[in-house]
Amino acid sequence: MTTSPAASPTDGGKDGQGLKLLAVTACPTGIAHTYMAAEKLTQAAEALGHEIKVETQGSIGAENVLSDNDVREADGVIIAADKDVDRSRFVGKRVLAVGVAEGIRHPGELIERVRSAPVYGGQDGGAGTAAGAAASAGSGSGKERSVGYKALMNGVSYMIPFVVVGGLLIAISLALGGHPQADGGLVIPDGSFWKHVNDIGVIGFTLMVPVLSGYLAYAIGDRPALVPGMIGGWIANTGALYGSKAGAGFIGAIVTGFLAGYLVLWIKKVRVPRFVQPIMPIIVIPIVATTALGLFFIYVIGRPVSWVFTHLTGWLGGMTGSSAVLLGAILGLMIAFDMGGPVNKTAFLFGAGLIASGNQTVMGMCAAAIPVMPLGQGLATLLRRRLYSEQERETGMAALFMGLFGISEGAIPFAAARPAQVIPANMLGGAVAGALAGTAGVTDAVPHGGPIVAVLGAVGGVPVFFLAVVVGAVVTALATVALVDLSERGKGRKSGSAGDVTAPAPAVAAVAVGAGAGGPSGTAAAAARTEAASVASRGSVPGSVATADGGDEDPTADGDPTADGGDEGGERRAPGGGGRDAGTGDGDEGGDEGHRPGAEGGRVPADGHPVSTPAPSPEVLSGYLTARTVRTRLLAGDKEAAIREMAELAAGTGRVTDVAELVRVALAREAQGTTGLGEEIAVPHAKTDAVTAPVVCFARSAEGVEWGSPDGTKARLVFMIAVPEAAAGDEHLRILALLSRKLMDAGFRARLQGADGTAEILAALTEIR
Repeated sequence: MTTSPAASPTDGGKDGQGLKLLAVTACPTGIAHTYMAAEKLTQAAEALGHEIKVETQGSIGAENVLSDNDVREADGVIIAADKDVDRSRFVGKRVLAVGVAEGIRHPGELIERVRSAPVYGGQDGGAGTAAGAAASAGSGSGKERSVGYKALMNGVSYMIPFVVVGGLLIAISLALGGHPQADGGLVIPDGSFWKHVNDIGVIGFTLMVPVLSGYLAYAIGDRPALVPGMIGGWIANTGALYGSKAGAGFIGAIVTGFLAGYLVLWIKKVRVPRFVQPIMPIIVIPIVATTALGLFFIYVIGRPVSWVFTHLTGWLGGMTGSSAVLLGAILGLMIAFDMGGPVNKTAFLFGAGLIASGNQTVMGMCAAAIPVMPLGQGLATLLRRRLYSEQERETGMAALFMGLFGISEGAIPFAAARPAQVIPANMLGGAVAGALAGTAGVTDAVPHGGPIVAVLGAVGGVPVFFLAVVVGAVVTALATVALVDLSERGKGRKSGSAGDVTAPAPAVAAVAVGAGAGGPSGTAAAAARTEAASVASRGSVPGSVATADGGDEDPTADGDPTADGGDEGGERRAPGGGGRDAGTGDGDEGGDEGHRPGAEGGRVPADGHPVSTPAPSPEVLSGYLTARTVRTRLLAGDKEAAIREMAELAAGTGRVTDVAELVRVALAREAQGTTGLGEEIAVPHAKTDAVTAPVVCFARSAEGVEWGSPDGTKARLVFMIAVPEAAAGDEHLRILALLSRKLMDAGFRARLQGADGTAEILAALTEIR
């Protein structure tokens, strides 16, 4: 958005002169926090007498993009983002880089700090890199993720498409173009169409490790680090360069990525003559960093990798006469450890090498363990979907398919993103599968694994082989879910917010706005979250009735319901009214002519006079929010309960086909990062086919619900937006942007909190345009 110039730019600032400022806001999901930070910075600049233009980098794309003229005339640049933002266009300007939460929480302070921010020269660590961003953020950056975490997630997000494309093309080519051999093997004829498809898939797989390393390095050291990172990743994955039959795989790529990124940062700090500076980022730094890193890996890191490969092979050779169960468990552990690295390749090549000598049982153990990792990780995304982002769930489906064809690399994105949780779970499942196969003497006549080799007749002891694969995959899935869930709970206890995942945001949103004491302060928002979550845990309140102000009341309490209220999530009990499902009678979705006040079959007050039909409610947010989806009193006491209560409120419109699924998707969105926006506001959201048409709900919480908001306030004002998958598009982003911007108006929040009943709330909400 472009703000209008400050009313008095020459005398509005504290120093008597208004500044021309630029800002960029971005959050990982690119929805609410992006726009909230933009609005907060805009308001603070106007209040201080400055002029500001804010570029928002949301899921809908970059909006209000900063032009070269904007940058040339700017006095300073504020970057409030939790993802990488290109800073090369800001060379020569004062740049302050912080987390997006700081833009929401302390916009005025950021405007003051940018006056003395370091000038970005494009050559130093400064604010031009992820590391520089963290340094610029300082101690006030709040809960911003570490540089290492964001860099790793950046690399993983770029790697995933290569894993999926490469793995699926290889699997499809084997399934449709492979010809079974007499020994049970599967061969794709050279020069055939499917051989070319297979070759394309192999290229994708070959590139995935360098891409992981390169974009990890890029997130740390910016563009100069991309080349050394990618070349370093290629070297790490090519064992022949350092005398090893197996490359270091994705673990080696992570090592080279971090080394390349921080090496480039160090080189940037070296003082060079002025005439050399222009060629530093495009010639000097890439060449020096690439050469140094490559030689370091070949001569220093590569030697231990080769040593590990050689000695593990010799060690396994001495175990062939020992217990088959123990050998199978050890091979399973090795296969699952690094999925293509030296430990995995040692076990695989050891088993493959024994096939020619007539010992096929060792390869049988390996074959059972090979598919366990992708199958287990894919199964985990189905068992506990809320723990995973949408992108991870899609990757999980691809991993399941790859696992059927023995492509263990399908699990690498999960292991790279959560190594501490996924690798141990993989190893546990692999050990179980290998041990079971060893117990029954399963054999494999070809150097490959997975169910495909059993289907093609290369496996001896097929029933036990499939049992070993299934049990191993289930063990991996359950262990992964347990460890990831434990990790997320630990993060929640430390930070007060949900976990974080780099993925696309769902399109269902809920915002909580609270009523009662506390006014528009932040404490109200947190209170609303706490109350909402409590209801979610307790379940629905279908029997509740309406209080005089339109709020919900415990059905066991004394007093009669009044005509203007109703339990929007349950049965409306207005005098003279029938059993309508929720809200005041505007006759919209789900309304029944025969159940309007005074209609045949409806209830009539004691005096026998029917109650007149209420006037139609005003249209809010394109009609997505109506009287049926407004609740003046949110009963929930915690976030999960609040989301459940809001989902049940949405169900009263008839547009929700599966409340449980809507709740699950909304909670999965929370796992990516809190939708608590601060200022006593929460905006949970998701997209799901559990809703048939867009619907927006609103509720107030007097006590507030703890939502993990950036400013620490409880949510008292809550909106929920539910959008079907097919209709998600830009509509939910438009709604979120409208809500986010309007809710930054303290007067508007006060009107919502002070509104008496549903009608007044709707009247206030019509201001959202």
